[in-house]
Amino acid sequence: MNHVSATPLNCRGKRLCAQFLIAVWLASCINMLVTGNARAIDVDAGDLTPMPAGTDLGLVYYQHVERGEFYKDGHKQSGNPRLDSDIGILRAVHFRKLGRFTVDPQFLLPFGQFKGKRDSSDLGEANGIGDLMLLATVWLVEQPQQRTYFGITPVLYVPTGNYDRNDPLNLGENRWKAAVNVGFMQGLGDKWWFDLYTDVTWCGPNDDATPDGETMRQSNLYQTQAYVRYNLTPSLDLRVGYSESWVGETRLEGVRQHDRTNTSKYTFGAAWSPTPKTQIMINYGQDLSVENGFKESDRINVRLMQVF
Repeated sequence: MNHVSATPLNCRGKRLCAQFLIAVWLASCINMLVTGNARAIDVDAGDLTPMPAGTDLGLVYYQHVERGEFYKDGHKQSGNPRLDSDIGILRAVHFRKLGRFTVDPQFLLPFGQFKGKRDSSDLGEANGIGDLMLLATVWLVEQPQQRTYFGITPVLYVPTGNYDRNDPLNLGENRWKAAVNVGFMQGLGDKWWFDLYTDVTWCGPNDDATPDGETMRQSNLYQTQAYVRYNLTPSLDLRVGYSESWVGETRLEGVRQHDRTNTSKYTFGAAWSPTPKTQIMINYGQDLSVENGFKESDRINVRLMQVF
């Protein structure tokens, strides 16, 4: 995507072309910037914990991300770019039994703002809601005594978010997506937990991707995440994680954009339960390496969860 000569865009000037090249990359990655349970797809440590049938969860997320470097083919580009985002997510979960299996149908609705700054100020800003996410984990292995859990989570992204083909930044993607996340969680001793997740995302076409109404298609997205948690007390844990993601190349009207990217990042944080039915989680993270696109210099995630 960063090779302008390969792009069939009839943009008004080089600066506008650059804006829409960045926007194409953002569209392919937007749902990695707004986190939920199972995505290409950031998963929080402990998300694979099943609850008794009939339990309801209400969750609110806040995420602040700052991006101050832009990379092309693994090389940092000159200039002083900046792209910040402040994203919230509303999430509702219901646990029930489906035969002998525990399942948790749920939805996630992101909302918030992206804003270009410094050399990226021409990107402007985007406000509103993102694409609705519908999902449900099915626990195929649920062994509390062995502290072993294994689940599969299908995800559907519904193009309900704010989108305008003339805007470089959008919270919605104007396309359907589907994903499958596979997760494994194992207790180690009395106080340690290990989480491992991997997922694949299939993307439908965006048939209105540029001001000229061109169609964008994208290859699959993949991600693998691993976490280790340590319970300091029954109500407080410390956690650290690492993830590797591979975002597929996009094509505009069949023309390859050479924007496939591989990103690695780390997170660390803590989760605290002031009451048995309330949990507060705070994580901090950074990108370690980025092949193409913006690099996250600071990411702060805050989550409030209430059990009903």
